[in-house]
Amino acid sequence: MESSPIAALPGQPPGPRLAFAGDRQRPDEIAESLAALANAHGGALVISGGRGPQLAPLRDPAAAIELALSAALACTPPLIIPLPQVVVYHDMPVVIVEVPAGLPYVYSVNGRYLRREGASNQPLSPAALHRLFSERADLGWERQVPPGATFTELDPDLIAAYARRVGPPAGDDPLALLARRGCLIDGAPTNAGLLLFGRDVAARFPHAEITLVRYRGREPADVFEREDICAPLPEAIRRAERWLNEHMRKGSRMVGLEREDWTQFPPGAVREALVNAVAHRDYAARGEGIRITLFSDRLEVYSPGRLPGHVTLDNIRAERFSRNPALVQVLADLGLVERLGYGIDRILRQLAAAGLPPATFRETAAGFLVILPGQPIAEELPGGVDTTAWRRMGLNDRQIAALLFVVEHQRITNRDLQEMYPDVSAETIRRDLSDLVSRGLLLKVGDKRATYYILK
Repeated sequence: MESSPIAALPGQPPGPRLAFAGDRQRPDEIAESLAALANAHGGALVISGGRGPQLAPLRDPAAAIELALSAALACTPPLIIPLPQVVVYHDMPVVIVEVPAGLPYVYSVNGRYLRREGASNQPLSPAALHRLFSERADLGWERQVPPGATFTELDPDLIAAYARRVGPPAGDDPLALLARRGCLIDGAPTNAGLLLFGRDVAARFPHAEITLVRYRGREPADVFEREDICAPLPEAIRRAERWLNEHMRKGSRMVGLEREDWTQFPPGAVREALVNAVAHRDYAARGEGIRITLFSDRLEVYSPGRLPGHVTLDNIRAERFSRNPALVQVLADLGLVERLGYGIDRILRQLAAAGLPPATFRETAAGFLVILPGQPIAEELPGGVDTTAWRRMGLNDRQIAALLFVVEHQRITNRDLQEMYPDVSAETIRRDLSDLVSRGLLLKVGDKRATYYILK
């Protein structure tokens, strides 16, 4: 599935991860294929105006999408899927329904348990069903409605913003969308709904907190910076990512007359580690939240809950298992996480591209720890200078480049900076250097054409 572009799926034969259906079938008939795929390894269902793999143009693509969503709700428990997509294949509009791999539940339709085997849906034998339940043993915490929960605990502005983000495929009823996403049951919010859209997340889930700490050295110390965030998960992710970007070290080095920037950690890898921790932690485990700690040489991201399902440290790159499919799907709808769950691969690729060693993954007694190695500290980085403090002072790029030039060459003149920025006026260059003098960063030596600047 991963290697096949979605637009090419209608031309492929049915198989273990690809099924076909017609738009005149009943929702429960289509639900059988969706449940069979979900009980196996995920895949896709193609809905067309024909029968089975014999394709024909859809009469009404919008109605086919509604048919697919109704089929997903006909599964027990309701199957949470990405919004179906209309694809034009050889001038024929068809609908493709993706079924994620690694779901934590076992799905039935009208009491029947099916699994995709070869090109057909086959009933699970009692022994196979027992094994599947054992593999996917999960209480479904995110689908539970906590005692006394009411719809008024949800923030209507957050719901409206989410519906706008999803767009026309969401339809005109945001509440129906939340029900399909497992955030509402009979009008009452589930744990997932409250975590994603709650007015006061801390009141219900004080443990759904992200604690961010920055130490200046390689070990914990008495002096540190700290931020605690307990908010609806999309907002918590954005706030935590902003804090990390502001507090990780950034620097530059001069290569000739060109400035080369570096960051302590690849921002993409940091984002993946953060989002994975929020999306996949065990929210049923109370008493502790996510802890993210910045050291001078590494970033540690700890999330409560050991690896879920059949995922182990040995197969973590290859296997897919979503402990919180409702949370993951909504975060995916908002563009905060990739639905297919390749975050580990992206972290490793980002680190490799930055010339850094691979991340370390560890299971603890009650959680999961990811450690990202960082760029060496400034004293160990040839020609490298930590410019974080300069940026916080509000210096512009030309001023930072000027300071780096002085670090490398011991002095700088107006002409040196003018050559680095030939499109900038001489008066602007003069003001840049004068401002550095007034800030106490540079010392002006000489007069008129003999003027140069050194570090103060």
